[in-house]
Amino acid sequence: MNSRVIVFVALLCATGLCVLLRGSMPEFPQLQISRCSCDKCLTEEDPWLMQHLNKSVQPFLSADYSLPEDAFNWWKRLQLESRDYSTYRTTVERLFQMFPPSPDLIESSPDRCRTCAVVGNSGNLRQSHYGPLIDFHDVVIRINKGHTKGYEADVGTKTTHRIMYPESAMDLDDSTHLVLFAFKIKDLEWLIKAFSTGFFGRSYAPIKSTIKANKDLVMILNPAFMKYVHEMWLKKKGRYPSTGFMTLALSMHMCDEINVFGFGADSDGNWYHYFGAVNKNLRTGPHPGGQEYDILQQLHKAHKIHFYNGWQ
Repeated sequence: MNSRVIVFVALLCATGLCVLLRGSMPEFPQLQISRCSCDKCLTEEDPWLMQHLNKSVQPFLSADYSLPEDAFNWWKRLQLESRDYSTYRTTVERLFQMFPPSPDLIESSPDRCRTCAVVGNSGNLRQSHYGPLIDFHDVVIRINKGHTKGYEADVGTKTTHRIMYPESAMDLDDSTHLVLFAFKIKDLEWLIKAFSTGFFGRSYAPIKSTIKANKDLVMILNPAFMKYVHEMWLKKKGRYPSTGFMTLALSMHMCDEINVFGFGADSDGNWYHYFGAVNKNLRTGPHPGGQEYDILQQLHKAHKIHFYNGWQ
């Protein structure tokens, strides 16, 4: 028999045997590769969460990112910015001549569990003794002027990221990321001048002229991310999201496992900062505080985050 014919017959037999075996063998489920090494990753499929969490939205500005003009027009109304898109772009170009061209982020990985503590400033942190638990996280995000000195037992000592805007600015150590939440072009200009010539200008509150921080760890929130949080998470309720709620949304783009401390009122319904006096008249201003708190509770009940109420 011709050798080519023999090879052809052998291949037919092998193919038939494979088909036969495939039909008789049980099918095994596909191996699911987890996106992180946590017990449960935040990004695992969940219909409700996927309606709100859009991982394609860039949370931070970078040198190669171009802000859509419709997002700029939404952002400029937050604090009545009168200058135009061209001025904004020129200012951003100057920013990235001084600060890192891309944000310093820990990327997700199947062999890593990025844990995140989002620490607000609520009075419910008093006597909570959460300090050691907060410090145990990989990423500890604090908001505005939330103090640690004198409150270590309740709020911890570790800070990897400090959220601020010019009116809430404070000096940082060399290992902490300054995360700017800018609400107007002047805020971006402040960042440049606070690290160089000094800023001199007016606002609704006093502004630090200079700031001590590591300029290589500066990160700037994307205005389009603010718009996304307002539209997708809050369904356009309120004028714009609070700094605390935007920080929570931001943490979902930075971490796999999120624990939240220091949000909401105390057990008597009072809103105040753990480092200040009780203020029974304090409210949430232009932000939809009630709805933000309800979403936080919903995320907690769905086991997407863990919300620590405090001890008061």
